[in-house]
Amino acid sequence: MFLFLSLLQLPPSFPARILPQPTVLNFDDHSSSAYNSTPWARFAKLANLEKGSHVSGICDLKSYFHRFGYFPEVAGNFTDDFDAELESAILNYQNNLGLPVTGKLDPDTIDLIMAPRCGMSDATPRAPTRVHETRRYAYFHGEPRWSNPHPMTLTYSFSPDHVIDYLSRDQIREVFSRAFSRWSEVIPVNFTEARDHRTADVRIGFYRGDHGDGEPFDGVLGVLAHAFSPENGRLHLDAAETWAVDFKTENSRTAIDLESVATHEIGHVLGLAHSTVSDAIMYPSLKPRSRKVDLRVDDVQGVQNLYGSNPNFNYESLLESDRETSGVKMVESLTWSALWMMALSLYIVHQFI
Repeated sequence: MFLFLSLLQLPPSFPARILPQPTVLNFDDHSSSAYNSTPWARFAKLANLEKGSHVSGICDLKSYFHRFGYFPEVAGNFTDDFDAELESAILNYQNNLGLPVTGKLDPDTIDLIMAPRCGMSDATPRAPTRVHETRRYAYFHGEPRWSNPHPMTLTYSFSPDHVIDYLSRDQIREVFSRAFSRWSEVIPVNFTEARDHRTADVRIGFYRGDHGDGEPFDGVLGVLAHAFSPENGRLHLDAAETWAVDFKTENSRTAIDLESVATHEIGHVLGLAHSTVSDAIMYPSLKPRSRKVDLRVDDVQGVQNLYGSNPNFNYESLLESDRETSGVKMVESLTWSALWMMALSLYIVHQFI
């Protein structure tokens, strides 16, 4: 009985599955406090609501889902009713981003809604998937891509006017150089920095609020950045964020890893939309003080379908890396499952003693 009670104190487990993995952010008390004054903090009060509820603030949630492609285009104001349209939006959101599909505003769903993310919509055509395949990459409408002559070279430049002053230009250049290199390692596209910002293919800058592109930023956390499909070339980051290049020297609990966001937004610049695979670079959300810079199989397959493969790219090594990551998660999940099954067995036996 003592063993059973001890095991009950362990965290619960659910059957493992290979990618895509469910994304459950579950911020601890320290990191959750960072969300108290963020654009989407008000959604916390909507936790555990379901169809039939009527609570002030649901209209704002409908606006959120509309912004990111889950709520149908409608005229007029949204209501505070948890109606069938909102339930459908939540079901699509949960299914699209690897959450348990409940149709309710359960804590996992609210956590992800409140999490900082890319400003681009999730409503894009999904790549066709064969039986047993796990790819979930997507493209913008029409599958646009760069048409520069081969061998393809894209130039990029940083705005001389829209900058942040606490990171040096060299630090920012190094971050983006690494981010561009990750993509060029897998496709036959080279990236070079240009001096003339106006004529560069990719134009990078830090902006605040409404900056004239129809996609205003909203302050700390919320939307982190956005980038437009080919061959637009604009890549904008929210200057209100605390951008970090090294968490050892940046202590803010709301700090966002610049390289992670840069790598994601370059994917948009190349023509990739958001992925449903939570481990993928092109997944839309990123937790503060977290780092995700390595391309996954889903990212690579998506971008190579647009541009082909870099002849020097070793695809097998990437597959092995993904298998190791998935394997670790599976072993951890199965280990906890085994412990819970043992606890349940001991409990049943105890009932008959």
